[in-house]
Amino acid sequence: MAFLYTVHLIRKGLRSSGAIKKGRQDAEILGVVLMARMYKSRRGKSGSSKPYVDEAPEWSNTDAKAVKNLIIELGKAGHSSAMIGTILRDQHAVPNVRLVLGKRIATVLAESSIGGTYPEDMMNLMQRAVGIINHLGSGNRKDLHNKRGLEITEAKIRRLANYYKAEGRLPSEWRYKRDELRLMVE
Repeated sequence: MAFLYTVHLIRKGLRSSGAIKKGRQDAEILGVVLMARMYKSRRGKSGSSKPYVDEAPEWSNTDAKAVKNLIIELGKAGHSSAMIGTILRDQHAVPNVRLVLGKRIATVLAESSIGGTYPEDMMNLMQRAVGIINHLGSGNRKDLHNKRGLEITEAKIRRLANYYKAEGRLPSEWRYKRDELRLMVE
């Protein structure tokens, strides 16, 4: 995006450093859209990305069968896929499972039919919503910041639910209900 933005600026005859400082005015002139964060009024910033690597380092554990068995064992112990990745990295010298197995940890768990009824990212959001509901229900009903946080979290859950319904990972009649949330999480 930044590269395209500077190319447009150069074509239009604007200096790139000054135009970037002006930001919105030059973007409007050029027809470039500056994206903002969802639910926030600030602009997004670019983050770092992992370097491109197509094979595992020589010091790492590349025994595919052993790594797969470790993933299944840790999944049966109740660990999330993120926690499994951390354990494999820190204790078993596997920096990237995809370089060893060619697939993600969640895919290995799904093939072994290990995991919950809901996708992990959606379950994390539902657990966060339950925590906020508990906070608001325990004498903090006037906490406006957390009320807003609950609204935002519920909106994210609904948006994810629409995506997973389209992908077929949730039934089409599934709906988010705040009353039944505790039952879904437990």
